[in-house]
Amino acid sequence: MGDKNDIQLAVKALQIGHKVRELRQKHRYTLQDLAHKTGLSKPFLSQIENNHVVPPIATLLKLARALNVGLAHFFQDQEENEKISITRPSDRMRMDRRPHQDKEQVNYIYESLERRKSSKRMEPFLVEFPVQEVERMEFQSHTGEEFLYLLEGKVEFRTGDRVEILEAGDSIYFDSDISHSFRCLSDQPAKAVAVLFSELSA
Repeated sequence: MGDKNDIQLAVKALQIGHKVRELRQKHRYTLQDLAHKTGLSKPFLSQIENNHVVPPIATLLKLARALNVGLAHFFQDQEENEKISITRPSDRMRMDRRPHQDKEQVNYIYESLERRKSSKRMEPFLVEFPVQEVERMEFQSHTGEEFLYLLEGKVEFRTGDRVEILEAGDSIYFDSDISHSFRCLSDQPAKAVAVLFSELSA
């Protein structure tokens, strides 16, 4: 029960759903308009706006691009543009899948490692991959580039035609528009630092 409440509080504290709705209305987009621009379904977008699901990072990138904001917009309490930004462990917020979230689900847990600086081009995350069967792998693709450094555990990186095994200390850099997925191969969840780069739409 505590986990469910913690997840709910995290989503509400960041107000991701509210921010999506606010931006959509600012652009005078209907849900159908936003669905067309992102390739996401109307019901899924409605669930996001109502804080019923935790969107995967790839989904947030699609929303950010369609709504012409940086990914950081969804994680900020307020926009700042300092030259230097420090994030303490207490500043981070753990984002996990909501109970019963099974379509376009988050198959990892993530925490933004920088929530203050606006207009940044890199987005750093601490990512945790739970133990998972291959048939439950969720493939994602989005614009930009991605770097991942595995801190602990063992993960499988898979694309349509390639499978790589990564162990603690290994890193991978790839174009994010390739359909890709990670899954944990170790007995305990694997942990990594991931950095995403994505340009705003013109």
